[in-house]
Amino acid sequence: MRKTSARLLSLLSLLQARRDWPGAVLAERLEVSPRTLRRDVDRLRELGYPVLAVKGPDGGYRLDAGTRLPPLLFDDEQAVALAVALRTAAVTGAGIEDGAARALATLRQVMPARLRHRIDALPVTSVARSAPQTDTGVLMALSAAVHAREVVRFDHAPARPGDGGPKAVPPRRRVEPHHLVARGGRWYLVAWDLDRDDWRIFRADRITPRAPTGPRFVPRELPGRDVAAFLTARFRGSDGSPDWPCRGEAVLHLPASAVFPHAGDGTVEELGPDRCRLTLGSWSWPSLAAAFCLFDTDVEVVGPPALREAFAALADRCARAAAGPAAL
Repeated sequence: MRKTSARLLSLLSLLQARRDWPGAVLAERLEVSPRTLRRDVDRLRELGYPVLAVKGPDGGYRLDAGTRLPPLLFDDEQAVALAVALRTAAVTGAGIEDGAARALATLRQVMPARLRHRIDALPVTSVARSAPQTDTGVLMALSAAVHAREVVRFDHAPARPGDGGPKAVPPRRRVEPHHLVARGGRWYLVAWDLDRDDWRIFRADRITPRAPTGPRFVPRELPGRDVAAFLTARFRGSDGSPDWPCRGEAVLHLPASAVFPHAGDGTVEELGPDRCRLTLGSWSWPSLAAAFCLFDTDVEVVGPPALREAFAALADRCARAAAGPAAL
């Protein structure tokens, strides 16, 4: 029979691997008697692990949540994944960089040498956007309201300081929170605005929650039933389809291989060694025309007519800019 310490680690690893374990199966996996298994479970409880006895025909055990965090046991892949995740915490926008750095130092200190070498051989440089960080307390409060389905009240700061006048008071909102979403280094609250009777998206870093939360509500059905598609549609200026509201085609005097890496979500069709058809979308026709011009080559507009008109307006605007202030 293995030493008690080795059995306890094996038992803890098994309990963390799945929710419920029949006692007979655990005893068989550990190659011990049911009596020895019960003693080992008691030892884990003394160490702070909340191991519950599961009632039923087979009986068994479950590792439950406790009131404090006992020592955890990770396999090699879990430890490496956790270390990489902690290194990239700066790009989450959640304002947890210091906590993540301390957690990574603690984890690295107890790692076996072979795992430390794997982590050190994987340099990770996290480049965070220059976006305001969201207070973790705000995220926790919003997350709790989403989970509890409780109406929240909050002040929502303007996009830029001074918007609405020097003494403007941030507007107070009353919403039914449905989703808390991270996108592009920022956190957003997707909610039903009770005063505007419509869906709204709020930047979490501009939210100042007001206590207490309101009554519970029955969740509404989000348009499209997909929060990712809903956010994409709203950021693209569309209330329905997740597609861009403006989409057009043009022929570029460049090989398809040179256009494809910079086409984003557009489609590129090869027409010859130095010609390709590019289909792009954007939130407005002028911005779509400007997107085609970014490729710095001759452009033949295929359609629709609104794109051709946008090119004409953009050309006129650029000509005035090139002529200087006197032409304005």
